[in-house]
Amino acid sequence: MKSIRIALGAMVLGAGMAQAQDTTLTFMSWDPDQLEVEKEAIAAFEAANPGVTVEATAMPPKDYWPRLSALAASGDLPDVFMMSSGFVKEWAAAGNLKDLSGVVSDDQLAGYYEGAASVGVINDQRVAFPQNWVAPVLYYNIDMFEAAGVETPQPDWTWDDFLNAAKALTIDEDGDGDAETYGMSLYGRYAHIEPWVFRNGGRYLNADETALELNDEAVNALQFLTDLVNVHGVAPQPQEMEGVRQQDIMPLGMAAMWVDGSWNIANTRSIVGDDFRWGIAQVPLGPDATPDNAAAYAWADMLSVGAGSDNPDLAWAFIQHMVGEGRQASDFLGGKVPAYIDIATSEAWLETDQMPTNKGLLLDIGAQNVYTGFSKNWSGWRGYDSTGSSGMNGELDEVLNGRKSLDDAIEALVIYGNDILSR
Repeated sequence: MKSIRIALGAMVLGAGMAQAQDTTLTFMSWDPDQLEVEKEAIAAFEAANPGVTVEATAMPPKDYWPRLSALAASGDLPDVFMMSSGFVKEWAAAGNLKDLSGVVSDDQLAGYYEGAASVGVINDQRVAFPQNWVAPVLYYNIDMFEAAGVETPQPDWTWDDFLNAAKALTIDEDGDGDAETYGMSLYGRYAHIEPWVFRNGGRYLNADETALELNDEAVNALQFLTDLVNVHGVAPQPQEMEGVRQQDIMPLGMAAMWVDGSWNIANTRSIVGDDFRWGIAQVPLGPDATPDNAAAYAWADMLSVGAGSDNPDLAWAFIQHMVGEGRQASDFLGGKVPAYIDIATSEAWLETDQMPTNKGLLLDIGAQNVYTGFSKNWSGWRGYDSTGSSGMNGELDEVLNGRKSLDDAIEALVIYGNDILSR
């Protein structure tokens, strides 16, 4: 994400702010682990504001969004809650998010990644503010590469280079046609697929994001990815991995490479331990890529104020505290990149003494042309966090499992997706 460089304003609420005593501020998160880390920062906010209590709750995304939607329907949204780049447009359109434009000054924007901050601006209203941002990366097992005599991913890698490496890293020791280890692992998941599509100049949507109109570059990328399973055999069918979480396949040594979000750095560290060395790389540019159409895939995790909050000023002060200079590098787990530049560029966050030793690659990705591909009702047509659905996730899994052609899947996806986009 490009950075905004303006004189730095105070981002942490100071003690003594005029505020009614015995005020409860409600805060809701989609990450229970992250909330545990944030308890110290929340306590510091409460200490700086006598009489203020922050009532914080967290639940995983599969429960968070239905619960938040129910609260929105009943007019009982939290004062502050996590907001996704993928959902912010529809939540803003529904009138659920308070416009912070009048309280966020240029000085307060200083020191934050511009790209991350811009995601929360919808129709000239700032309805969310970034806490961190993330980007999918190519995870790879260094030990497997060395054992196969293959060079690890390089910045100038082509898709042919990637495919050749994946072939060399797919091992069928007993020759029975079923590989013991694969060169790659992928599902129809957005964080598996879109990095390749966008790095090839692909786009799913028309110019005004009202309809699915996959361009040739997108179709070519999808063909390349599905061929990894159905033609080249360098990645397993998703159904072969039932019972194994997709984010665990590469860390468990079942595949040498895998593309997913940088937040999985934490999980990969936990599972791999000291079993093998591993690193991250950017997804290679595709054969159709040009300087004008190629884009990195990255997006911000943000905080919003509920439109009906009784404490909007206090809520904004809390957001400033939770995203700014009052935080520590250790508050941002794994590959979650702090939106606040001074923390993101600190040695404490870069963690060069841990795997991956090149975590700073994420900052390089953020400095590039970034595209999210998110639209209104994105979660519906994309089939977010689902498998076997009629959304894009499910359609691509049908192709990867050998039950459908890519052409038929795209046709079904466009019909289904455009119906959702028209609502």
